[in-house]
Amino acid sequence: MKKVLLLTIALILAPMTQAVSVGDKAPQFTLPKLEGSKKLSLKSYRGKVVYLDFWASWCGPCRQSLPMMNDIRNKLKKKGFEVLAVNLDEEPEAGRAFLKQFPVQYPVVSDVEGKTPEQYGLQGMPTSYLIDRKGKVQLVHVGFKKSDIGELEKKITQLLKKK
Repeated sequence: MKKVLLLTIALILAPMTQAVSVGDKAPQFTLPKLEGSKKLSLKSYRGKVVYLDFWASWCGPCRQSLPMMNDIRNKLKKKGFEVLAVNLDEEPEAGRAFLKQFPVQYPVVSDVEGKTPEQYGLQGMPTSYLIDRKGKVQLVHVGFKKSDIGELEKKITQLLKKK
């Protein structure tokens, strides 16, 4: 509950802080995987188009977005696309339980301290960042509805064509 309160306060204060926007270099981070102790860093995905997705088990729209992004990832992975999801639950078990109901095949890391959303200046949940092969943010997407998926896939495909 403390995490939800802190994240809510951070989201309220986010407009007062510098939020990452289109054209910015994506802030680097290294976080533990939600399953296991291995760590992943955003830097290790350089050269790929990355959809960086911040989510939590209590996020209603995430029930649609995570599985739909799984489908796009599976379709475009061989072309250099990857999804990296950052779970923001205070208790990692809540994120693991969510993924049992809504499984995905892409990497999921955990940020129980909430430092990464602060780095990015999150302004809502879920929030995702489409990052090009050079590490620059090309799209910031706040919220999610099923009708968003077509436009997201179109933008991802455009970025994959650029070398």
